[in-house]
Amino acid sequence: MSNVSPAEIKKLRDITGAGMMDCKAALGESGGDFDKAIEYLRKKGQKLSLKRADREAKEGAVIALVSDDKKRGVIIKLSSETDFVSKNENFISLATSFAQLALDKMPASLDELLQAPYNKISVADKVAEQVGVIGEKIELAQYEFLEAPMVAPYIHMGNKAAVLVALNKNNDSFFEPGREVAMQVAAMRPIAVDQAGVDATVIEKEIEIGMEQARKEGKPEAMLENIAKGKLRKFFEETTLLNQSFVKDNKKTVQQFLHDFDKDLTVTDFKHVTLG
Repeated sequence: MSNVSPAEIKKLRDITGAGMMDCKAALGESGGDFDKAIEYLRKKGQKLSLKRADREAKEGAVIALVSDDKKRGVIIKLSSETDFVSKNENFISLATSFAQLALDKMPASLDELLQAPYNKISVADKVAEQVGVIGEKIELAQYEFLEAPMVAPYIHMGNKAAVLVALNKNNDSFFEPGREVAMQVAAMRPIAVDQAGVDATVIEKEIEIGMEQARKEGKPEAMLENIAKGKLRKFFEETTLLNQSFVKDNKKTVQQFLHDFDKDLTVTDFKHVTLG
């Protein structure tokens, strides 16, 4: 191990955020080579990550960003074990930098994002490095993206959740209504845009439940299916976005709210990511 100066230790600490003693050890092991020292810390993070692989990372930060033309949007979830870490400005800044990288590159999958270059290493390596810096399990746990004529984002208070909503038309006046609908998604947690997006197995199960409920109520067997279909309509009203009552004016549906701005305006897709 070579001798390293306090100035070199401080420089490495400023670059990586690692502790002073860790930086001293890294520089000593690498003969004062900063790139090798960073690699040493990254490898330490990988080892620590493996040691803590069984720990749950249910805290963290969820970040949503959209492009300047509002035609592309991304959400990433950077998980941590404790809210002490997730509330740290450096952690949120790191999560935001991953989201910006995703927005710039628009990778097709989380695996592709993890392999994307991040400074001189990959995103995956940066995450592993931060495990060593922070001392608890950190995980880039989820990545979602949308491309549409207009994409509107919403981040829930404290970065606990984020939503992207895709609209079928692009007009500056539609952005705020889109954000209102994104807030609706966060609050009401729909399972699909409309009934066409609900999985057939879910529909079959709801009809089965509705028929069994009606049977227990003593309804005639010949009426069970029609009663169940009536219950299914109620199910769609409660669980599909466009059919839900708009939270800020429950006299109209979300679709009717959008039609107040343009008779053809609608939602084509949405993404909702939460902690936990």
